[in-house]
Amino acid sequence: MTIFSKPIHNRNYNPGIFTCPRPLPVPCHTRSECIMVDVTKWPLFSLMGPQELSAIRKACVFGMSANEAIYITSDDEVYVFGLNCSNCLGTGDSLSTIVPKKLDFLSGRKVVSLSYGSGPHILLATEDGELFAWGHNGYSQLGNGTTNQGVAPVLVSASLLNKKVTEVACGSHHSMALTDSGEVYAWGYNNCGQVGSGSTANQPTPRRVSSCLQNKVAVSITCGQTSSLAVVDNGEVYGWGYNGNGQLGLGNNGNQLTPCRLAALQGFCVQQIVSGYAHSLALTDEGLLYAWGANTYGQLGTGNKSNQLSPLQIMTEKERIVEIAACHSTHTSAAKTQSGQVYMWGQCRGQSIVLPHLTHFTCTDDVFACFATPSVMWRLLSMEQDDFLTVAQSLKKEFDNPETADLKFCVDSKYIYVHKAVLKIRCEHFRSMFQSHWNEDMKEVIEIDQFSYPVYRSFLEFLYTDNVELPPEDAIGLLDLATSYCENRLKRLCQHIIKRGITVENAFSLLSAAVRYDAEDLEEFCFKFCINHLTEVTQTAAFWQIDGNLLKDFICRASRYGAFKN
Repeated sequence: MTIFSKPIHNRNYNPGIFTCPRPLPVPCHTRSECIMVDVTKWPLFSLMGPQELSAIRKACVFGMSANEAIYITSDDEVYVFGLNCSNCLGTGDSLSTIVPKKLDFLSGRKVVSLSYGSGPHILLATEDGELFAWGHNGYSQLGNGTTNQGVAPVLVSASLLNKKVTEVACGSHHSMALTDSGEVYAWGYNNCGQVGSGSTANQPTPRRVSSCLQNKVAVSITCGQTSSLAVVDNGEVYGWGYNGNGQLGLGNNGNQLTPCRLAALQGFCVQQIVSGYAHSLALTDEGLLYAWGANTYGQLGTGNKSNQLSPLQIMTEKERIVEIAACHSTHTSAAKTQSGQVYMWGQCRGQSIVLPHLTHFTCTDDVFACFATPSVMWRLLSMEQDDFLTVAQSLKKEFDNPETADLKFCVDSKYIYVHKAVLKIRCEHFRSMFQSHWNEDMKEVIEIDQFSYPVYRSFLEFLYTDNVELPPEDAIGLLDLATSYCENRLKRLCQHIIKRGITVENAFSLLSAAVRYDAEDLEEFCFKFCINHLTEVTQTAAFWQIDGNLLKDFICRASRYGAFKN
């Protein structure tokens, strides 16, 4: 989790007025959160191989149909791929690409915040406080003073010289940036006052949002489609822009051209705030969750579909909430509790879920990958890698490691190094062997002569990894071993490998093995393959070298199957 530290100074402090310690801002959709998440849950990433995926440190899927993606690698290279609507990939052209392309202009820059609009347009902030923008620019949302499309990343410098941007947020066609001194800047489309300038004229370059925020230190920002919200350092929330559904939480549905404080949250320290298409969620430092705004799809989680003009507490019977999630592209909401339970509500795969529904997900991001429409990411994901290994990874790493092993097998004059404890835990055969016959005086080498080295090594590796990688011919020997050791799951894996590798040349040999090892499913599969290719199979050497009884059984069975009818 990224924590942004700024000096605490409440310029409006009054001893007679309730104040609270400045909340530590929780990452919203623009900030990166270090979590364990599988990016291949988003279809765009499913084409990438393990090596490419392992290099990804940050990623975001965006676009009106979730058809674009950007990711940052461990060496701070930025790549994009997808449909490229409105030049949102920043590649310098309007071509789509299914193969990731590197944005050389951003090479080596450490990305700390990213957000996207509906055009889409992209805002990206670096660790040095620089702000880059590209993509759709019909309303000057790129902040460069023009309405020309941004075909490649451009530094946004107007009004932000000597300012260090720490966070960015995009509405449909307007943009916001937060500086390290707590200033909020906005620009772009302003038909409803979402730029906070006091008018409805579009803003071509970044302009500081002042009025009520003039002497405030903002710590977090977020955008709905045409609305804007900011949290300041004493936990107060301010909103401006479109309010037709009550998404500003002011108790009315009138638009606001300048920031206005949410009086209904007076006395609460808001720690995190997020915006959906036209609804808003706020999380307090006590873990209380409030919702307001549009509710057509049940996205407020109130149990009905009525809009709320003021914040209403939800999930009151649940345990403490530690994270909330929404983004302006969707009508979906999600929350995570202290114990790690993840709830979702709102528009979920076309259904309207009007009450928070408990899922089996481990993070709110999975809700958006699997149930949001479109299936965008609600924040810039961070998959920071460290030296920590899971139990499964550690076991895999230690297989055949002579430095940590306390036992070795000798097969075909080759050694395989293992750990007695792992074998006892994973295999009933070894558990019985060690309990019945093993003692400290016995030698630490076990000779194996009934199976080949590739087969036995693959078996032992399976006990460490749950995976088998063998050609079909060797899988027959492993099937024999699995049958002897009563390893039913391994037996099924072997059958699967053999099925994938069946050919006319080896079909009858595989059928013979299936019969010998009592693998009924595999036997049926091989038999049908032989029948479907009967002429070719009967001309192979394997067919004529087969055991006489098996050959008779095959002919009889094939006859009953109708294989010899004209």
